[in-house]
Amino acid sequence: MKISSIQLLGYPVFSESLSTIPWQKKLVINTINGHSYTVAKSDLQFRKALQESDVLLPDGASVVMGMKMLQGQNIQKIAGYDLFIFLMDYLNQRKGKCFFLGSMDHTLDKMRSRAMKEFPNVQIGSFSPPYKPVFSAEDNRIMQDQVNQFKPDVLFVGMTAPKQEKWVNDNKNKLDAVAICSIGAVFDFYAGTSNRPPQWMINLKLEWLGRLLKEPKRMWKRYLLSTPVFFIDVFLYKLGFKNRIHIN
Repeated sequence: MKISSIQLLGYPVFSESLSTIPWQKKLVINTINGHSYTVAKSDLQFRKALQESDVLLPDGASVVMGMKMLQGQNIQKIAGYDLFIFLMDYLNQRKGKCFFLGSMDHTLDKMRSRAMKEFPNVQIGSFSPPYKPVFSAEDNRIMQDQVNQFKPDVLFVGMTAPKQEKWVNDNKNKLDAVAICSIGAVFDFYAGTSNRPPQWMINLKLEWLGRLLKEPKRMWKRYLLSTPVFFIDVFLYKLGFKNRIHIN
């Protein structure tokens, strides 16, 4: 089964529902939003990781709007949290296995405790890697071994972007997992160590505003600087100035 995507500023953005994805084959699943697009403009390794995704989810109202403006296509936002819940339900129905790689031990413990109640049929493994900007070859080997000994159907990676996407792209061929998903902040959301904005804000496509109001010092650059850069490129592309945009 072919995975449906539409090109947006050089990225193959997924354009269907999660239920259409053939979960039986090995897949690398990432997300893209206005901020990650802007970061990838100056980070070739990150850009390569996003572009080489088997599934690149539109995790942001900005991407949904950009797709409508440039391609005339209506697509639905699919957040990392949506992917997580969908796959945990999928595994629960099939008595599958998942592995949480990333974050700190106390966050992983909270995730495991909640997941065991909500998805009792899922076998869960986890590992907290060392907190450092760059992993050594030995770090990578240990992380690979932890995952491969468990052999999960789904590997959830939560190391924050762009670190997680780059790590997955570098190590995917050495990981014994069917689906490998970079989901960042979802670890904290699900563990309850950080709260996602309320559902009414999500429904009104204002999740970005909720996160900005909650963490202005950390989020202001993302939403007030990075996202405008994305829309500038959308308008440049629309006007025919493609040479001003990084598209590989």
